[in-house]
Amino acid sequence: MSAAGTITSGPPAQARKLDVARIRGDFPILKRQVHGKRLVYLDNAATTQKPECMIEALGSFYRTSNANIHRGIHKLAEEATGLYEATRKVVARFLGGADPHGVIFTRNCTEAINLVAYAWGRHNIKPGDEVLLTEMEHHSNLVPWIILAREKGAVLKHIPLQENGTLRLDDLDKLVTPRTKLVSCMMVSNALGTINPVGEIAAMARRVGAKVLLDGAQALPHLPVDVKKLDFDFLAFSAHKMLGPTGVGVLHARPELLRSMEPFLGGGEMIREVRHDSATWNEVPHKFEAGTPNIADVAAFSSSIEYLEAIGMPQVREHELSLCRYAMAELRKIPSIRILGPEDPNLRSGVVSFVDQDLHPHDLSQILDQHGVAIRAGHHCAQLVMRFFKTVATARASFYIYNDRDDIDVLVESLRLARKYFGF
Repeated sequence: MSAAGTITSGPPAQARKLDVARIRGDFPILKRQVHGKRLVYLDNAATTQKPECMIEALGSFYRTSNANIHRGIHKLAEEATGLYEATRKVVARFLGGADPHGVIFTRNCTEAINLVAYAWGRHNIKPGDEVLLTEMEHHSNLVPWIILAREKGAVLKHIPLQENGTLRLDDLDKLVTPRTKLVSCMMVSNALGTINPVGEIAAMARRVGAKVLLDGAQALPHLPVDVKKLDFDFLAFSAHKMLGPTGVGVLHARPELLRSMEPFLGGGEMIREVRHDSATWNEVPHKFEAGTPNIADVAAFSSSIEYLEAIGMPQVREHELSLCRYAMAELRKIPSIRILGPEDPNLRSGVVSFVDQDLHPHDLSQILDQHGVAIRAGHHCAQLVMRFFKTVATARASFYIYNDRDDIDVLVESLRLARKYFGF
């Protein structure tokens, strides 16, 4: 079993190397220049670039099949419905053969988590109940529970961070108590790249009958994940971080659990019958997809998933692991740079967050941009992490399938030039 319990964190056996040059050719935006330099895109943890096949699928929908879905009986409505529902099946397949009835489309991972907080949390969390999170969480998996705890009089607890960027689990049996009703944690840290041992955490939650929510926003695009081997109740992730369009998220849960929950939003499509003062709800997953959804982008998302499936998620993992090793080794050659997170690349995804003791991350990012290098600088919606490491922000380079060592070389050289620019 891997460090994550159910996620392959180390290199897969006999993974074939990616043909990065060919892959780059599939991404039109990578042909452009920024400030007269080749675009070196290293902001993939925020959002990934889009392959031509996804862009074409999106355009094709509007050119040939644009209509509202589900209730229309004309040709275009039937085609649009077919494309939308086909993506639900593709998502279920990508998750390792999940039940498509448990796949709900939202706007993003944030909305998926809020859906759980509202539709499950408000009916199941009572005064004095405990929700266990981690100090590593993205704000989207903190703020909804802060709001819920204030409303319900519940108690929030947090699995603490360690200096090496991993979670301290030696007191997990004390943090999980008979009052724990939900354990919600990210599978992979967006701020540090740490791959969390969600299997161990979920096993402890099950001892007291607690539900488990996993934020998979940084896991599904980068690691082989089989939900049939993953112990959870709710899994949330976003399309735009895995070559897909913006405005599409996914919540996956067992259909029987979804049937027991009240709706998140009210309106068209989520109802079965409406009377003057009462209503009954549609079957899942439609009960949680009120109104006209983001039809075109959902339809196009299937091509992004199929693109990743053609490459193979073990290959994606091995490629990013190789880049992570190389980047960490090269960054350590700059004495002023401190890398945050696990020292062992096998314990992290393709994310390297760092600080320069002499320069603010925003200054670094601005200078790097002049050299065509796109990174992310800030607190990464993880202020608890920044506070733990006693910094207000980090610079974050994050890799994906179209990056190679040349990109990292440009990053490192640009960092050296930034230091020279500021007189260091």
